[in-house]
Amino acid sequence: MRHLNKLIGLLRWSITLLLLSVGTAQAQDYTKPPVRTIAGFVHLDRANMDAEVREALGVLRQVKAALVDQGYEVRGVRITTQPLAQLVDGLSEAEALAFLKRFDDLATAEGFAPNIGPAMLSDADDPRTMRLLAKALATLPRVQASAIIANDSGIQWKVIEESAALVRYVVDNSQADESTQTRNINFAATAMLPPYSPYYPGAYHLGPGKQFSIGFESANVAMEVFSRTKGDFDSSVSELTAQLSVHAKVAEAVGQQVAAATGWGFQGIDVTPAPAPRPDQSIGAAIERFTGTPFGAGGTMTASLAITTAVKAVPVKQAGYSGLMLPVMEDTVIAERWASGALSMDDLLAYSAVCGTGLDTIPLPGDASSAQLSRIFGDVAALAWKWKKPLSARLLPFRGLAAGDRTKVVSKGLTNTIIQPLP
Repeated sequence: MRHLNKLIGLLRWSITLLLLSVGTAQAQDYTKPPVRTIAGFVHLDRANMDAEVREALGVLRQVKAALVDQGYEVRGVRITTQPLAQLVDGLSEAEALAFLKRFDDLATAEGFAPNIGPAMLSDADDPRTMRLLAKALATLPRVQASAIIANDSGIQWKVIEESAALVRYVVDNSQADESTQTRNINFAATAMLPPYSPYYPGAYHLGPGKQFSIGFESANVAMEVFSRTKGDFDSSVSELTAQLSVHAKVAEAVGQQVAAATGWGFQGIDVTPAPAPRPDQSIGAAIERFTGTPFGAGGTMTASLAITTAVKAVPVKQAGYSGLMLPVMEDTVIAERWASGALSMDDLLAYSAVCGTGLDTIPLPGDASSAQLSRIFGDVAALAWKWKKPLSARLLPFRGLAAGDRTKVVSKGLTNTIIQPLP
């Protein structure tokens, strides 16, 4: 505790100097963004899992304490292990599921979000790991994971097929009531995403562990900036870059100093202005303030480009997507536009061409077939691989619901909307 207090004291002094150097006055008229996540990356030894998790949480909580001390709300901390096949190597299916349940239970007890990395990284990997993951996701409430459907060597068509089969399995076999909740929220198919993204479920790493990264939830910053710049592209990019930089530099200073004090590696910040399902944290609302028209109308692409241009210009060590998130069911305005039929998956993919994050939290009819899911995953992989940019897909078929039905999710992290028919 004495060491932690000393560290926080040093951080306070250093960050105060930093804020003076970047000009705190720049941000005094703006609301601070919440920190969505502080994500740790570990290579778990199953026999020593509890001790290694405690060590990781000690580091992550130091980062959290320093950020809270600077006036930031921190939503939570996360721990990502090595890829699933490595994590359960040598275990039978029953033993692997029992271990994953123990990890899930530990996450509940200790208050962190657990991620077990990709089940398949390429077509060469054993698909049985994906089938193990499907069973885990259908039964465990917290654990999250992913699969990589495109990488530097190309589109991974077998992984796409297995991802579609996994989503279908979870819909059909989940112990949750899929008409009100979907366990597929805990699975993402990612394409061209580098390691150390702090955002779930696509986070992963391939190294020895003991690293961390930070992700903001700064849609409110974009909302406030665009309310002032009134759709002028150049001034919008300049002001958004400046405001995001104020907060990113504080987080970078915290990350660097905790890394120096603990020996853990600071991997950077994902500056993506992620939204939350509340009116004051909507990237859809920010874009509407830029365009003066409903999200999905003319100008939406331009606003998307303005945001991603600003994000890329933030002068800190960046990690993960570092682009634009347009998650349908995590954003109140986008969910509303989706419900009205003013927005489609093709629209979202088009916006992703200027650096969005793909097709995220897309509500689908409960009878969406594996073939239909495969084609959607394939489109995301094709776009990502063509332009060498990180994209992902979280597809959410709702068991028992059809096109025209309204979802009835109970999660605080999702906004209900109307399911649209698949083309």
